[in-house]
Amino acid sequence: MTIRGILFDIDDTLIDYSATARVGLLRHLTAENLLDYFQSPDEAVDLWRAFEEQEYPRFLSGELTFTGQQQVRTKRFLSHIGVKVKDPVAWFARYAARRDTAWAAFPDVPPTLRGLAGQVALGVVSNSSLAHQRGKLEVVGLLQHFSETVLCSDEFGTAKPDPSIFLAGCDMIGLPPEQVAYVGDRFDTDGIGARDAGLRAYWLDRTARGVDHRDGITVIPSLAVLSATTFGNFDL
Repeated sequence: MTIRGILFDIDDTLIDYSATARVGLLRHLTAENLLDYFQSPDEAVDLWRAFEEQEYPRFLSGELTFTGQQQVRTKRFLSHIGVKVKDPVAWFARYAARRDTAWAAFPDVPPTLRGLAGQVALGVVSNSSLAHQRGKLEVVGLLQHFSETVLCSDEFGTAKPDPSIFLAGCDMIGLPPEQVAYVGDRFDTDGIGARDAGLRAYWLDRTARGVDHRDGITVIPSLAVLSATTFGNFDL
């Protein structure tokens, strides 16, 4: 079956979220005179990321709002090092401002999207908030490829790996799921979720040495593989 559309994840797929968050946090802790509370920069980043991994799923399940999970993460992080601030919301906002100046797309992303443009329909399905993700895409110059085709869990009401959000993404670009590929960096959330929803699932593992297949999911080491594919036979 010919693939006529591709849906992408954003964070750590199109945009180097992990590196950006690290840069932003270390800039912020330095500016706030808090970096010395940690034995190393890695310790600070690891702690911040651990709280994010614990609290973000509460947003995805509907237990917390998008801004609510930010506040909880901030309070836990500062409490862990014994620091009190009057306004955790303002503290996170200062972090976000420093982080957001560092947003960057992976090097393989712009040329890949340019190569795909006009060949297949393009869209985004992301476990996040629409304004937040559209803002990122605009900053790194990618929004032009997805101007009307960004779907986020906060507004949709259900998060990946639920099949409904993948199917809604297919509807958004006007194609049946068997003609749509989904590309994301998380094997369970993106790969298995897309596969079980009936899409062609591609797991982006940038540590992989080449194209491989696992449990009905195609493993790719770079988005550049997609632009090198013949679209009439999109079967890597």
